Amino acid sequence: MPKSFKGKVENMRSSVWGHAVLVPEKVTQYYKKKEVARFIATINGFKEIHCAFIPNGKGKAYILLNKELRKELKIFEGDEVSFNVKPDESKYGMPLPEEMEELFYQDPEGNEVFHTLSAGKQRSLLYLVGKPKSSKTRLKKAITIIEYLKDTGGELDYKELNEAFKNSPY
Repeated sequence: MPKSFKGKVENMRSSVWGHAVLVPEKVTQYYKKKEVARFIATINGFKEIHCAFIPNGKGKAYILLNKELRKELKIFEGDEVSFNVKPDESKYGMPLPEEMEELFYQDPEGNEVFHTLSAGKQRSLLYLVGKPKSSKTRLKKAITIIEYLKDTGGELDYKELNEAFKNSPY
């Protein structure tokens, strides 16, 4: 059952967190009892994002709003934002870029090594692939990631991966 709420955009004044909206305790408790960890949140009635409720270690949870999203939606610190959240029932907790899906099909070894990673690392890599607007760029990133993972036996070091992107022949 989707849950709706409103909250103000806060600057978390943290070296780790940027801007976020507090999730009401009744909403976090409802989904915690149902053991739901990933969500699709509709912001202001039209923009869907895949997200999680991020705990702050003090009993509260937030939905993070990155700079790119805030710019797109013209959302500023102090603005009230409405959310409608429902469980994300997708396999990865985010969209699977077509380019990565095709690569999984064409490269069984790459598919296998990718799926040895934790769910969080898989989401991070899928985000990297899905972010560029150009299909050609998404494909280059997907190939580089899969080749990197095969070369390292599934070990992921983001600094090394960034170097692989810079030195990629694809």
